[in-house]
Amino acid sequence: MIYSDGDYERDLLGDGFQQRRLNYADDYEGEVIATLVRKKSEIPSVKAVLYVHGFNDYFFQDQMAQRFNGAAYNFYALDLRKYGRSLLAHQKMNNVHSLLEYDEEINEALQIIKSENNMEVLLMGHSTGGLILTNYAGRNLRSTLFHGLICNSPFYEFNLNGIERNLGVPLLSFLSRFLPNLLISGGFSKLYGYSLHRQKYGEWNYLLNWKPHDIPKVTLSFINAIRTAHKSIQNKLTLDVPTLVLYSSQSVNDKKWSERFMKGDAVLNVKHIAYYANQLNGNITNCEIENGMHDLVLSQKSVRETVYREMFEWIDLNFR
Repeated sequence: MIYSDGDYERDLLGDGFQQRRLNYADDYEGEVIATLVRKKSEIPSVKAVLYVHGFNDYFFQDQMAQRFNGAAYNFYALDLRKYGRSLLAHQKMNNVHSLLEYDEEINEALQIIKSENNMEVLLMGHSTGGLILTNYAGRNLRSTLFHGLICNSPFYEFNLNGIERNLGVPLLSFLSRFLPNLLISGGFSKLYGYSLHRQKYGEWNYLLNWKPHDIPKVTLSFINAIRTAHKSIQNKLTLDVPTLVLYSSQSVNDKKWSERFMKGDAVLNVKHIAYYANQLNGNITNCEIENGMHDLVLSQKSVRETVYREMFEWIDLNFR
């Protein structure tokens, strides 16, 4: 396929950000699109990052893009199908039957990035995006389209107790065969959103219709899709590119607002992340971030400076 710069238009973030629509065949809900966002470095470069957001999320972290631009990386981000810029009126947010459905937009984004003369490409995923990209990398060994992987608090396990994980989730996955569209709780507290958004206790401004505080319910088919991806990660998946897994030093499970939400992961159990990252085979680097929030690059300023320092030191060690 021939790609053209003319396929981009101005993105809602402004400041040099551009977006292009990616079109796919209709699925079980109808029309499907994804959106590729780009901000090119002002420093001439053949290096790039492709970022994939998490659940109940979309790409809005412009500071992160600017940091990579400053390090001479062209920055790209995907709003996956049924999220953010790609959510269409007839679709249920985040509704997929398998995480493999995202391969279409990841493959096309990487082809576009290569066509734009980027020779060294890092994949970067947050939370569910980290789960998606870890599995993608494990299924695409010896790829020439990407060369490293960075995971920001990857979703490697449900943040549930042992009975819920070992009995409840398998039961829901089984029931998804018969009731794929049955809706259940999205699984984490609106207090996480409160810790991020400027209207509450945080410092970030993003669109609440695309990243609401009240987490949308999910289908049983989505639960089964996540569980299937978890089983792959937890079966000693092999990766053949250098991989950095970052996560907070602690989780927060409080039921009422407190300042603890500003200093911990309020979505996932960080012990799960560390454990399953250690089960991956390959050149894997684990990095615990003191007082990091779930999206580590949205942590308090001193903490996110540590995050960027760790990321760029790892990049220097592995790619320069």
